[in-house]
Amino acid sequence: MIKGITSVAGIASVEAYEGLGSLFRALGFEQGRGWEQSDGRGAAFLAPLGNLELVTGRVPAAPTLLIEVTQLAATHDIVRGWMEEHMRGQDASLPLQPIEATHWNSRMFTVDLAPELHLGFWESENPLHGKPIAIEGDLSAAGKRFAIVVARWNAVITDRLLQGALDALYRSGAAKADVEIVRVPGAWEVPSAARTLAETKRFNAIITLGVLLRGETAHYEAIYTEVARGIGQSQQETGVPHAFGVLTCETLEQALDRAGLKAGNKGFEAGIAAIEMASLGPKLNAAAGARS
Repeated sequence: MIKGITSVAGIASVEAYEGLGSLFRALGFEQGRGWEQSDGRGAAFLAPLGNLELVTGRVPAAPTLLIEVTQLAATHDIVRGWMEEHMRGQDASLPLQPIEATHWNSRMFTVDLAPELHLGFWESENPLHGKPIAIEGDLSAAGKRFAIVVARWNAVITDRLLQGALDALYRSGAAKADVEIVRVPGAWEVPSAARTLAETKRFNAIITLGVLLRGETAHYEAIYTEVARGIGQSQQETGVPHAFGVLTCETLEQALDRAGLKAGNKGFEAGIAAIEMASLGPKLNAAAGARS
């Protein structure tokens, strides 16, 4: 039944009322519907989220009206600039405090914009604060089994991809005994081997590695399409995550760049994706079981 929360502040003069309106608009508040009567008028400034916080025991040393922002330093600059323009000679009685750390993992500054309006602007130091709760995989490979299917064709590239994938797995806690490497002739054969491995249900995730160069074959697009389709179908039909590390490049130089020279190692990225997906599956199943 609750729709919103409104805090009402009485402003002593029309000049202060107009000035505060200009400040709140500069800070990014949405202008709501105002009202006007013979004995007064009001202006609404809307924020995306409102909270009512009840406290027992020691009350925090903070204003009763707190405004959360995403760029605290920029907000402080806007407020200071507005005060310098609209409140010359009043700074002593209407102080703007510096930004300071709080004991509740945030930074805050306070300001008296009018005798009746004591505000606190704050920004959380928690990078996940305010973000929606999500089910996510983690990057621990300990106790999980992985298979890597790698093409021998263009081994100067695929060996680099393989080393990148192994680096990702071992750095994340995978045991060497829990990583099985299968070599196939080329990218065309990768989906078949990945499907066979996935159907054994011995692995938490499969990593597929290969490279296709446009200059080496006239049917480059057809081969890539079938390779991608085969890997995707294997993943969907077996339920075992498949990390896609098959490069498609115009030249050998581009492939070398994507295998660790200039543009990161796509084998390492595929390894990280496999680790995350291997841990995500059980979490999704647990969440589904909890809801049923």
